[in-house]
Order: sequence, then structure tokens, then C-alpha cells
Amino acid sequence: QVQLVESGGGLVQPGASLRLSCVPSDNTFSDNVRSWFRQAPGKEREFVAAFRRQGGGTYYSDSAKGRFTILRDNAKNTHYLQMNSLSPEDTAVYYCAATSRRLIVSSLSDAENYDVWGEGTQVTVSS
Repeated sequence: QVQLVESGGGLVQPGASLRLSCVPSDNTFSDNVRSWFRQAPGKEREFVAAFRRQGGGTYYSDSAKGRFTILRDNAKNTHYLQMNSLSPEDTAVYYCAATSRRLIVSSLSDAENYDVWGEGTQVTVSS
């Protein structure tokens, strides 16, 4: 069964940048939506950003908008989450998720709509 593999997390200072990567364990895997979620200690998993192949649009949570960007390398079937101006509030485990289903925009933020997940990568923002 295909899985997603995240990398790129780490410990950074406030204001720094990080780029997370997400690649499927099977490079033939094709998805219609690939997204990022995060979960901070003691909090529920929350939506961060999504790329929807249908229409080619990217979508962001309010907290990510203006600071985070989804980038794609189609040749490598790899998605990236470029995170700038990081703050301690961004500290969390970041998960990549995907589905072959076509999701409407209002459904992108619901983790229940995704059936392929990675194990997550830790991002810690601290001085």
C-alpha cells in the first residue's frame, strides 16, 4: 500500500524558513489532491494547505496564507511546503495527505477525506 514520506522538518528560530517535502513511496501513485495538515501537542489535527489537480488551484488556511506556499516538482511526483516567517505557533508535526478522489474546495480541510498519509515530520520553532 502506498504511503507518503515527509522530510525537511527541524528546529529553527522564529522568523526562519523551512521547506518540507512529500513524496509517495510508489512513484506511480497519482492523486487528485495532495495536502498538508499539522498537529500541535494537545491540539487537533488542522488543515494547512492543499493542491487540487482539478483546476490546478492551491488553497491555504488563514494562518498559512501569505507565509506558506505549495510547490510541485511533477517530474519527481514531489510536493513541497515552503514555510516562511515561522513563529512558535507553527510548532507541530506536519503531515502530508493525499486522495485520488476529486474533492470540492469546501472538503479540502477535512482530514477524513484523505486516504493516504505520511508519518509526519516535526517542525519546532523556538529561540
